Amino acid sequence: MEGLSGRAAIVTGGGGAIGRAIALRLAADGAIVGVFDLNRDAARAVVQAITDAGGRAHAVAVDLADYDATGRAIAEFEDTAGPTAILVNNAGWDRFRLFLDTDPAFWDHVIAVNLRTALNTTHRIARGMTARKAGRIVTIASDAGRVGSMGEAVYSACKGGLIALTKSLAREFAARNVTVNCVCPGPTDTPIFNSFLDEGELGAKVHEALTRMVPLRRIGKPEDMAGIVAFLASDEAAYLTGQVVSVSGGLTMHG
Repeated sequence: MEGLSGRAAIVTGGGGAIGRAIALRLAADGAIVGVFDLNRDAARAVVQAITDAGGRAHAVAVDLADYDATGRAIAEFEDTAGPTAILVNNAGWDRFRLFLDTDPAFWDHVIAVNLRTALNTTHRIARGMTARKAGRIVTIASDAGRVGSMGEAVYSACKGGLIALTKSLAREFAARNVTVNCVCPGPTDTPIFNSFLDEGELGAKVHEALTRMVPLRRIGKPEDMAGIVAFLASDEAAYLTGQVVSVSGGLTMHG
């Protein structure tokens, strides 16, 4: 993709399945990637894979739900890589739970990981982007935020919030040449989706039904998300902002 080489890019949740695929793709296109993750070992493993392939990357272990810690982590990365040109808000977590079987402690954790992390990183990084009048923000939401998902009510609410945040910030930042877009994966081979299988008969049935309903006859792979993220982060997408792209194998074709 044009315009990625030499640019500093942060991928949150970069040690996970989709985050790893995105980080590897951005690095392959020449970006200097900050792999931000709560799990230090997972982040380091991704960085090792990038450097083994000849790319440049830095592992940063941080709790992105902590606003001050987020600021320190970004400063640490930028001291080495330069100003952040690309932010990929990818951090996420959930477990299959019917809403009436959850409690406020569970809600708080889901909201912290899926929504607050994106608020913290975007608030910290967008200030520099808007001052420089250049930047790309790509947020990984979910089709659960577009159409809902049984057993994922709070997660869906967070992902719907990320979609609304994307559209709102796209309007606010457009005059400063900072684009803000959103990618919504459908059912994808990740620990979150596969955790449905650990939650009893109902979870297994939902997992099976979602897999069966995909028109392309397979669930997504993390690598299926990486290309569209690289495109939205590149100069080739300079005239795209406020958009929500579903990557679902055709499962959700409307709206």
